[in-house]
Amino acid sequence: MTTRWGMTVPLEGVPLLDQRAIIERMSDQGYTDLWSAEASATDAFTPLALASVWAPDLRLGTAIVPAYTRGPATLAMSAATMAAAAPGRFSLGIGTSSNVIVERWNSIPFEEPYKKVRDTVRFLREAFTGARVKTDYDTFSVKGFTLGAVPPQAPPVFVAALRPGMLRLAGREGDGAIINWLSAEDVRTVVPHVREYGEDKEIVARVFVIPETDADTARGIGRWAISAYLNVPVYRAFHEWLGREELNPMWKAWDEGDRKGALAAIPDSVVDELIVHGPAEQCRERIRAYVDNGVTTPVLAPIGPPGADPARVVRALAPRD
Repeated sequence: MTTRWGMTVPLEGVPLLDQRAIIERMSDQGYTDLWSAEASATDAFTPLALASVWAPDLRLGTAIVPAYTRGPATLAMSAATMAAAAPGRFSLGIGTSSNVIVERWNSIPFEEPYKKVRDTVRFLREAFTGARVKTDYDTFSVKGFTLGAVPPQAPPVFVAALRPGMLRLAGREGDGAIINWLSAEDVRTVVPHVREYGEDKEIVARVFVIPETDADTARGIGRWAISAYLNVPVYRAFHEWLGREELNPMWKAWDEGDRKGALAAIPDSVVDELIVHGPAEQCRERIRAYVDNGVTTPVLAPIGPPGADPARVVRALAPRD
């Protein structure tokens, strides 16, 4: 069994400040990690800042911060501040995010994503040392920035990765990879690209979970999530690379503007592969399959059912010996 077991924060369905009691208990329940998400709700850093006080034993990480939506210096300052607030417990996960978040929501061109992440990793490595950075990268230039509050311990930098190029970047220049939206069996395909650069490279996987829910309800929730994510170009390309031909009818309907048809075209088998659901013990077994196939830190991301008590979900999914 893995020695690490993470949860995504903030939890859905509870105001941020009201999550303190739940998060305070997580260490005693067997959780080791809290990883934040950032899309259209909370930012990635504030929930972790609160959790650094509420749960001083847990590791904290961002999964992920987009490389585009903060300037390089601002990103370095935010990460260094978290690293100083939680010495030795904070890990920075960065990635491209998607064209939807970067272009449509933030009005930033989604250009040269591989180079953008690579350049950001290189800049952060140098900035965290306290050196004066004056460098022309391929995708941006930094002219004389010095981090004024160097953390006592530079945070590890993880790269969110889907396909081989970014996976190899995560292994070559990052401390590991953050993977997302894949089955336990898919882990066998992606991990070797990262570990080509060292068996010690960490693999953090966000695993979508719907515990203690009947199969029909879980599959309905799962279909909505899959249609929302896997029609985004970066995720579509990922699953095309994985060879998930069962999604071709969904992609065809989506391209034709038939949203209802796209939703209906998602087979149960794909939902069952990509979404962990069922009784809590069955969910834990499915999560352990990710670990058996190469994940070092599973990070659970509950996505339903509506009205579920987050405290109960956290308790149900806690690791068991």
